[in-house]
Amino acid sequence: MSNDPEKVTLDDIVFENRNKDYGAYFLRKNYANHLNRAVVIGVGIFTLIFGGAWTYQKYVFESPEVPGREVIFNPKPYHEYKKPVETLKKDVIKAAAPQIRFVEPEPVTDLTLTEDVIPSTDVLEVNVISGTTIEGTGEVPPFTEPGTPVEVVKPAEPEKTEDNRIFETVEKLPEFPGGMAEMYKFINSHIKYPSAAQRGNISGRVFVKFVVEKDGSIGSIEILKGIGFGCDEEAARVIKSMPRWSPAKQNGKSVRVYYNMPVFYRLE
Repeated sequence: MSNDPEKVTLDDIVFENRNKDYGAYFLRKNYANHLNRAVVIGVGIFTLIFGGAWTYQKYVFESPEVPGREVIFNPKPYHEYKKPVETLKKDVIKAAAPQIRFVEPEPVTDLTLTEDVIPSTDVLEVNVISGTTIEGTGEVPPFTEPGTPVEVVKPAEPEKTEDNRIFETVEKLPEFPGGMAEMYKFINSHIKYPSAAQRGNISGRVFVKFVVEKDGSIGSIEILKGIGFGCDEEAARVIKSMPRWSPAKQNGKSVRVYYNMPVFYRLE
């Protein structure tokens, strides 16, 4: 034991009559240094892991368009997605069609007019008015009684077949009850972010194509492009549960029409 009272520690008192070379004395004496070093190393490792995950989430994985967890809807009619293709087809057809030079018409200056003589009233009374002038013989043919009248049967009208075509472009598009704002409220209150997609940190866009029937109900639904993990099925379920729309109109009649709606899934 040390003779200097100021330098005597609790470890010196505990190990006064014990073997200090065994190892326990050394560990207890350097415990504070080891603890400080472990705390510094642990804080450094935690900072690296948290900072790396935050950097990856901020600048690599997540799109910077709209932050936060939200489901964004941007419905558009199906035909609007085909406009570039249809325009390209028209340009190709115009380029391949034969062409002819336009000749500008020239006015005719030398025009010979013929003057018709208007017949008098006496002439009109003894002649038959016609589109052409014909010299008659003046003889009246003998009168013959008409034969048995022929019965004319009106042909039956063809049966009207119901038009079940599905249009891509119509004169009047279908409309959700109350407009687009009410449709957003309905979908936001019914759609759920699938738990599997949340655990897998899945986000992206689901393109849904469906039919609005003549009575405004939702017909067949097709997933054009999905992201899986339950997001495709959830988007189709909510669209199928929507109330009846105002149907599309073509020539004043209700018709079936395609509708295309992209659904955005994004995690915070």
